[in-house]
Amino acid sequence: MKSDTPNIYRALKFNLRKKLSDSEMQINSKNFLKNMSSRHTIRDFSKKKVPYSIIKNCIKVACLAPSGANHQPWHFCAISDQNVKREIRLAAEKEENKFYKNMKNDEWLRALEPLGTNANKPHLEDAPWLIIVFAERYGTKKNGSTFKNYYVHESVGIATGFLISAIHYSGLYCLTHTPNPMSFLRKICKRPLSNKASLILAVGHASQNATIPAAAKEKKTLKEVLTSFD
Repeated sequence: MKSDTPNIYRALKFNLRKKLSDSEMQINSKNFLKNMSSRHTIRDFSKKKVPYSIIKNCIKVACLAPSGANHQPWHFCAISDQNVKREIRLAAEKEENKFYKNMKNDEWLRALEPLGTNANKPHLEDAPWLIIVFAERYGTKKNGSTFKNYYVHESVGIATGFLISAIHYSGLYCLTHTPNPMSFLRKICKRPLSNKASLILAVGHASQNATIPAAAKEKKTLKEVLTSFD
C-alpha cells in the first residue's frame, strides 16, 4: 500500500557488491547456465510436503524484481489447503473443457499436441503448493484513494521469472498454468477487483515416474534468438 506523503526523491548510499574479475564472472555465468539448463516443466508431482518457509523465500525473491515506477504491482497467494486446491482444479478443468471443446480444429490446439496437454489437471491437487500470481491493475493508498500502476504486465512477468528461477534454484519443480478465463481465481482467493490473475504455478517435488515431452527439449539456438551489435 502506498503512503499518502508527497513523492520526494531521496538518494541513499548504495553498497556495491564485491568486484569480480572477468574470469570470475565467466565462471559464475557458466555455472548459472548449467543450473538453469536442468530446469524443466513437469506435470507429475510427488505428494511429498514442501515447507512453507521455502515457498516464502521464493516469493521474497520474486518481490525483488524491478517494476514500473517501483509500484510492485503484484500479489501472490500460496495455497496448500487441499480443499482450496480441489476447488481451483474443478474450476480450472471446467474452463479447460470449454476450451478443448470449442477449439477442436484450432491452430493453438495443434500447437499443443506435441506437449500432450488435455483438460485434466491433476497437478492442481497433487502438487503440495499452488502459487497464484495476481497483477494489481491499480493500487490503493492508506486513505483509500487509488493510484495508477505502470507497466503492470511487464513488471509481473519479470517477477514471475524471478519466482520460477528461485523455485528451480531451491531444488523444486513447477508448472505454469493459465486457464482462460481466470476470473474464478480472484473469487476463490478473495482478492479485490484491482487484482487480475496472471497464472497458476504448481510447485513441488517431481514424482518418481515424472516425464517430460520430447518436444520440450527442442530449444531455439542462440543464433535464432540473439542479434549482437558488439
